[in-house]
Amino acid sequence: MTLDAQTRPRIFGISGWKNSGKTGLAVRIVTELTARGYRVSTIKHAHHDFDIDKVGADSWRHRQAGAHEVALVSGTRYAIMHELRGAPEPSFEEILARLAPCDIVIIEGYKREPVPKIEARRLEAKNREPLAPGDPHIVAIAADHPVHETGLPVFDLDDTQAITDFVVSVTGLPEPGSRPAAELLTE
Repeated sequence: MTLDAQTRPRIFGISGWKNSGKTGLAVRIVTELTARGYRVSTIKHAHHDFDIDKVGADSWRHRQAGAHEVALVSGTRYAIMHELRGAPEPSFEEILARLAPCDIVIIEGYKREPVPKIEARRLEAKNREPLAPGDPHIVAIAADHPVHETGLPVFDLDDTQAITDFVVSVTGLPEPGSRPAAELLTE
């Protein structure tokens, strides 16, 4: 399933090497966007195996028994775990299509997706080779040190408000509450 231009949310990405500050920046941007009244979703791409379940829990046992999907539901949240069982990793578009309607999706990782991204850089990152020169979708850099070799906008990694203003501007995100009433009814 793919989303057309009318149903696809605005998307902004955060790229960078391990320990570059991607997660902290993503959390701060989401916090700021939410405080401004936007409905935000996130997608985090992991390059390693992960589990959100606990060994021995009922849901874990359901998965171990062979369930294709296991949904955990409570009065405060729900999660659906989908076992690939050897199938290929779903595409970014397939994951995006499964999200509930929102104003913007912040993605962490997915270095190769053709969406506007900010590159996070920290001096303590293991790999400090810049990504921007090889990725035309990187539209800015957020760093904890001076950056001089680029024509892109450069932000202090901790200047969340300015970075969020930039994200809103680049994505064309309308002011919260300015969406037509008919659009709000479809949520």
